[in-house]
Amino acid sequence: MKTEFVSKRAKPYADVPDEKWNDWRWQLSNRLNTVDEIGEIIPLTESERKALQTQGLFRVDITPYFISLIDPDDPEDPVRRQVIPRAEELQAFTAMMEDSLAEDRHSPVPGLVHRYPDRVLMLVTTQCASYCRYCTRSRIVGDPHQTFKREEFEMQIEYLKRTPQVRDVLLSGGDPLVLAPKILEELLSRLREIPHIEIIRIGSRVPVFMPMRVTQELCDMLAKYHPLWMNIHVNHSNEISKELAEACDRLTRVGIPLGNQSVLLAGVNDNVHIQRQLVQDLVRIRVRPYYLYQCDLVEGAGHFRTPVAKGIEIMEGLRGHTSGYAVPQYIIDAPGGGGKIPVMPNYLLSMSDHKIILRNYEGYIATYEEPTDYLPSKAAKFKGVKRVEAGQEGLVSLLEGKEMFIKPEGFDELHNRHGIQHRLKNEEKWKPLGIGSEESADGTKE
Repeated sequence: MKTEFVSKRAKPYADVPDEKWNDWRWQLSNRLNTVDEIGEIIPLTESERKALQTQGLFRVDITPYFISLIDPDDPEDPVRRQVIPRAEELQAFTAMMEDSLAEDRHSPVPGLVHRYPDRVLMLVTTQCASYCRYCTRSRIVGDPHQTFKREEFEMQIEYLKRTPQVRDVLLSGGDPLVLAPKILEELLSRLREIPHIEIIRIGSRVPVFMPMRVTQELCDMLAKYHPLWMNIHVNHSNEISKELAEACDRLTRVGIPLGNQSVLLAGVNDNVHIQRQLVQDLVRIRVRPYYLYQCDLVEGAGHFRTPVAKGIEIMEGLRGHTSGYAVPQYIIDAPGGGGKIPVMPNYLLSMSDHKIILRNYEGYIATYEEPTDYLPSKAAKFKGVKRVEAGQEGLVSLLEGKEMFIKPEGFDELHNRHGIQHRLKNEEKWKPLGIGSEESADGTKE
């Protein structure tokens, strides 16, 4: 059944003037983080009180807007569970890690994670509008002492300038949209000055925590740096309000494609009906479901984890049962830095050299005959290299079927400066390449 997206405001905020309520700076400066402040809005359980009074717990901050989405009479409210800590955060669970994705190990310079060949993650702040209790980067996020300095930003830009295989930069943190507007625009303009960077992406939960930040002025500024994409982070349909729908509308109208990354969380959205409602509501506000993440092995989040079988069950209940546009990829971000691995139900039952056996979402079995006279296309002659393919186990370029190892200028200097050891396979095979010059890998000129 189609739901209507509505505005909500908790009773204690009923007398706040609209001009203040709709000011994102007011929302930031009036965040709630103590037992007394949160208890004025929501009756707290003993578990929540214990967690909020524990020293050293991951930071708590909740915008007045977002806490207003919580049903104060429901201790299991799905929005509540995401931002108000419980005593379970104090428990020690097996297999949990501080840096489960080994991001620090893949950082050639502070705040820059280069795990995949043609794209990097650029951490631009450690601050957020509100803080998710399952935060992957809780080791640094929310800590006022873990800020990125100007000189570290310059090192990030310098690395990107001298690493031409990078064509895609994802800004994250923390949350880039909590930065001062001038700083955010400087970041974008500096990235746009680098010729080989084709795409800029922003990962942000600010439109969800504080949609009033998505002003027309912000949207017009972002539109100056196209192609620019944005992924937001909604885990449950209760987070989709009239304000969020309007914020997404402003972003899409200036040409910013929107995706959604959600996390599979026990007690929040580990149900196929909840997930189906979520993805359908997202598509209604022109946000395409992108990833459904398995909860990471991060300390303090063990009580949110589900079996992987639960995620596969949910994907089984989405594929074929709703629009293809509304079906995300179910992803496990491999512990230890292996990157994102898609996991899905098995629709391919068997395979031979002449046919494959498939099943559909209803269990219908089909046979697909394989071609017997298939001739693969011939690869076009490779005349030069404009971008070096990169991997964290060595920079590999496959030129005309010949494996060559190409080390960008300054690679060792940047990596050794920060004490990061990269295991480079077959290092004796490295051959020089004038990065940024007109010379190609085989010595010819373009």
